[in-house]
Amino acid sequence: MSSDTTQATDSAAFWEKHYAGVDPQWGTRPNAVLAEVVTALAPGPGGGDGGRALDLGCGHGGDALWLASLGWDVTAVDVSATALERVAAGAAAVGLADRVHPSRHDLAGSFPEGSFGLVTASYFHTPVEIPREQVLRRAAEAVAPGGLLVLVEHASLAPWSWRDGHEDVTFPSPDDVRASLELGDGWHTERCHAPARTATGPGGETATVTDNVIAVRRSSRG
Repeated sequence: MSSDTTQATDSAAFWEKHYAGVDPQWGTRPNAVLAEVVTALAPGPGGGDGGRALDLGCGHGGDALWLASLGWDVTAVDVSATALERVAAGAAAVGLADRVHPSRHDLAGSFPEGSFGLVTASYFHTPVEIPREQVLRRAAEAVAPGGLLVLVEHASLAPWSWRDGHEDVTFPSPDDVRASLELGDGWHTERCHAPARTATGPGGETATVTDNVIAVRRSSRG
């Protein structure tokens, strides 16, 4: 597992505590919304990026392992060392250790180097103050020519969310999220909407929730 030089931070402390109290099997399946978008728009690795994918805020690695199973070489990033240890163990258990590379970053201070044919961030939300828009703009910068950026974000709260009870929480529209990326010319919008779905919580409970889904492709001309 690679690591940045980040010392203990509020973000690391929050997410370490979070994952210490979560079943290690929670979040080991791919996000269904992300899987649908990737299957439709980037079904397999290719291009000059060497088939590299970047998963930001990977948690227990459900998305990262699924992408690796499709042939992507995945850099799986999280601030929680505990989460990344579980990602590494999960990848080894299914024979994908050579394609999944856990990498610890507090994205407010450091970011993986290089470019990627696919950059994903599923539910990149945190109660800790971070420059979120700046991080997502950096994610767009990391997309290789012809590559895809996919963001799947909360647009409503599930009852089991760590944010539940904060009635004043509001979420931007998908158009607002796309605008905040400040992409300029050379990008094509593949998806920018807020579909509803039925979500299942850690105790098997279900609720209807809404997601912001933004998928943008960089021109192959860079």
